[in-house]
Amino acid sequence: MFRFAHPEYLFLLITIPVLIGLFIYTQYIRKKKIKLFGNPELLAELMPNISYIRPQVKFYIQVAAIALLIIVLAQPQFGTKVEKEKRKGIEVMIALDISNSMMAQDLQPSRLEKSKQVLSKLVDNMTEDKVGLVVFAGDAYTQLPITVDYVSAKMFMSTINPKLVPRQGTAIGTAIDLCIKSFGETKEKSEASRAIIVITDGENHEDDAIGAAKLATEKGIIVHVIGMGKPEGAPIPVDGTMSFWKDKDGNVVVSKLNEEMCKNIAQAGGGVYVRADNSNSANRVINKELDKLAKSDIKTQVFSDYNEQFQSFAIFALILLLIEGFIFDRQNKKLNKLKIFNLKEKILKNK
Repeated sequence: MFRFAHPEYLFLLITIPVLIGLFIYTQYIRKKKIKLFGNPELLAELMPNISYIRPQVKFYIQVAAIALLIIVLAQPQFGTKVEKEKRKGIEVMIALDISNSMMAQDLQPSRLEKSKQVLSKLVDNMTEDKVGLVVFAGDAYTQLPITVDYVSAKMFMSTINPKLVPRQGTAIGTAIDLCIKSFGETKEKSEASRAIIVITDGENHEDDAIGAAKLATEKGIIVHVIGMGKPEGAPIPVDGTMSFWKDKDGNVVVSKLNEEMCKNIAQAGGGVYVRADNSNSANRVINKELDKLAKSDIKTQVFSDYNEQFQSFAIFALILLLIEGFIFDRQNKKLNKLKIFNLKEKILKNK
């Protein structure tokens, strides 16, 4: 199993395109200033030692080295030893609604982002439990199989967006069915208490969510529901624009929290319904309900030993920095004999 011991450092890779953008901009400004002094081709003849390509080669080597060093900080590892381990806990599958209506902003910063915050805090409260994640809109997909790897769970959360499910809609029943299947064993073969937490705005248009919740209770699984949004609703922003979704008549679509549907699903599933707000009240209620469940031995496979893999990335970064150190900004008479950059220099000058 491959993992990063400190995946939070990977967010630093965002700086790479920023650095490239700044470099391209400074090169543009530099060329613009040179044109103010005269014809660039004539000026090039007056500055024979000035190199056009070397600064670019040096910069991109530096950027590649920075990217590798960020990966070193994230500490890549390979699992080498698998052990079976017993934990006392419960099994929880979370079904997260990622339909377009979850982009409404009656909860800040949006229903979906608030859902991810709620989900993150739920995982933070788990210590010995198993957790899995299903995302759904018009269809449902397993985003994370049930596991005790909370680091991976948080990594998957950060990538969640409506584009993960191609077909739009809100198929809560399908999501609950998939959660039931994700538990694997039947209740008779496992003593661990099981629960499904559905995080949604309740706008179910696809299937029989209440029937799916009843099926879960028949299998000894409790279904809790966290409602996202407000009953008065809010318009749904169109991604990348300043406008909102409209119906066929040109009217702005207002997405409302369907509390009645959410309550009916929770009732059918033998669980509780709670509406999320800008406080942590929803998390407190759900955590209290989960704590009521009997914790039993859970068998799981875990990687107990990991081999560090950062060394190869560090060595490659060092090699790149050494190469970069031997490339001068100006042309060097001795190194020019190697004619490494001459061909490209001529091409750029001809342009």
